[in-house]
This record gives sequence, structure tokens and C-alpha cells, in this order.
Amino acid sequence: MEGKNEQRAGLLYGIGAYVMWGLVPLFWPLLKPSGAIEILAHRMVWSLGVVTIALLAVRRWAWIGELVRDRRKLALISVAAATITVNWGLYIWAVNNGQVVEASLGYFINPLVTIAMGVLLLGERLRPVQWVAVATGLAAVLVLAIGYGRPPWISLVLAFSFATYGLVKKKVNMGGLESLAAETAVLFVPALGFLLWLAATGKSTFTAGGTGHGFLLAATGIVTAIPLICFGAAAVRVPLSTLGLLQYLAPIFQFGLGVVYFKESMPPERWAGFALVWLALSLLTWDALRTARRNRALAVRLLATAAAAPATATPTPEGAAILPGDAAPLGGTTTPAPEAATTTGTEAPNPTQQKIT
Repeated sequence: MEGKNEQRAGLLYGIGAYVMWGLVPLFWPLLKPSGAIEILAHRMVWSLGVVTIALLAVRRWAWIGELVRDRRKLALISVAAATITVNWGLYIWAVNNGQVVEASLGYFINPLVTIAMGVLLLGERLRPVQWVAVATGLAAVLVLAIGYGRPPWISLVLAFSFATYGLVKKKVNMGGLESLAAETAVLFVPALGFLLWLAATGKSTFTAGGTGHGFLLAATGIVTAIPLICFGAAAVRVPLSTLGLLQYLAPIFQFGLGVVYFKESMPPERWAGFALVWLALSLLTWDALRTARRNRALAVRLLATAAAAPATATPTPEGAAILPGDAAPLGGTTTPAPEAATTTGTEAPNPTQQKIT
């Protein structure tokens, strides 16, 4: 019962995190007349304050000394900070300039870009269905480019910057709260310097917009941190495959807001492009669930075989034990099923890479 309650709580945390990320386009327009770069700088500065309070609450500080002594990890954190700066800044600009639908497309195609980067940069192998999904995603981008009269550059930059961020985060291998604290610490000095420069030149809207506007800018830290904390609580309670499916809630909400609330135009060619993207993601999700189910069945069968080994093993001249119907001696290399042999780590989208901004 306790395990079920934990999973139920984790599911609620996960839904809460992705719904908050999906509804965040409603927040950024409230910060006008602040520009995207000023909003971004406030987000960096106030986020560090919020995560510092969170770290004080959980008393997790040992990682700081380890990080400072690891130059490679520090360099990777700096790269992560740079890529998330591009992602956050462009996303805020897109929302405040009537491009919510195109921004949502970036997070729809992000899993496809992540898979493509795994093949190109990490030498991972794809299953046939994954190749079809990636090809369908490329076709969708071409359709949208023809419809727009230009490539959907907002979507592409958001998708590639976030995929790069996810790749770097995978190599850093830090917890969500600690990683956000490190990244915002890297960004804090330049962000604060920019805000001080705006104030010195009379271009800051922090005080000029009134007390309410100042509180809204300060709230960017809470808007950034709370969904991440909920996501972290979900990640330790529910399977990764569940979080992988929940991640689509955010762009779905963003897309719905763009069409229904912000009333952005959706000509036929845009609908066609989105339909192809959704088809690609459906294929990817179906293949991920099928592969996870078969891998679980394979694991159960191997465990059952190993448990029965002492009773059924027959000694061979070399001293190895062969099980009836097996092709390899125990302790040797067993050829996995075709699905397991081609597993790339992308059979379910990695939720640690899908923190929608």
C-alpha cells in the first residue's frame, strides 16, 4: 500500500510539474514591458536565491566541494548554463512575440532531435521504427518550412539547444536541484551585472514598473524552481517510462494556449506539419513501450532460467554448464533479443532532459 501511495504521489508531482511548464506562457506576458533579456537575467538571479533556500532546507552541500575540484565537470556545467540561457531567452522572446505555437513545436520535436544526436554524436543504433519516426520528423520540418516560407528556426533552436543541454547534463550526472544551483551560480554574475547596468542607464523596468511589476520579476525564480522540485519528487517515485509519457503534457498545453488563448493562426500547412510530428512521436512512444515490455519479459525469463540452472545444468567437457535450449554456457555471453541488441537508451524519452521552460 505504501508503494502505491508513493507512486500515486509521484504521478501527481509529475503531472503538476509538466502542467506548470505547459501553462508558463501565461506568465511571461505579465512581465511586459520588460524585454526578454531583462526577464532572463531576473530569472537567473532569483532562481539562484530560490534554489539556495531549497538547499538550506534539505542540507545538501557536499556536492559543491566535489564540483569545484572537478574541472571537467565545471566546464560541462558552464556549457549547460550557456545552452539553457539560449533556450530560456528564446522561449521568453517567442512567447512575448506571438510565437507560442512555434515554441511548442520545439518541445514536440526535442525527443526526435535527442535521438538524432545520439546517433550522430554517440554512435547509438536505432531500431527500424525509430528511423521511421526520425524520418517523419524531418518531413514535418520540411512541410513547415514550405508553409512558413522559411525554416521554423524558433522550434529548431529550442529543440537543438535543449537536446544539447540534455546531452551535457547526462555527462555531468548531477541531481536536478544541485545542477540548477550550479548553472545559475555560473550565470549569476553576468546576469546581475546586466541588471545593474540597466539600472545605471535608466533602462531597468524593475522599479520603474511599480511594486507589483518588481514582485512579478522576482517571482521568475519561483516559476523556475517549483516545477523542477516537483519533477525531482516525481523522478524518484515513478518509472522513467511514465515520466517520458508525461513530458508531452507541456507542449500540448503550450500548443493549446497558442491556438485557443493567444489565437495564433493555424493554416493547413501548419496543421499538416504538426500532424507529422505527432505521428512521429506516436511511433516513438509505441516502440518504446513495446521494447520496454519485451525487455521486462526477457529479464523475467533469464531470471527464471538462472534460478533453475542448478537443477537442470549438465556438465560439459570444458566444465561449463549448458541449459536445455540455451546456445551459450552459463557465465558466457548470451545474445540478447533483437530489440535489446539495438537499444539506444531512447526507448523512452529521458525525463532528465525534458524540463520544459
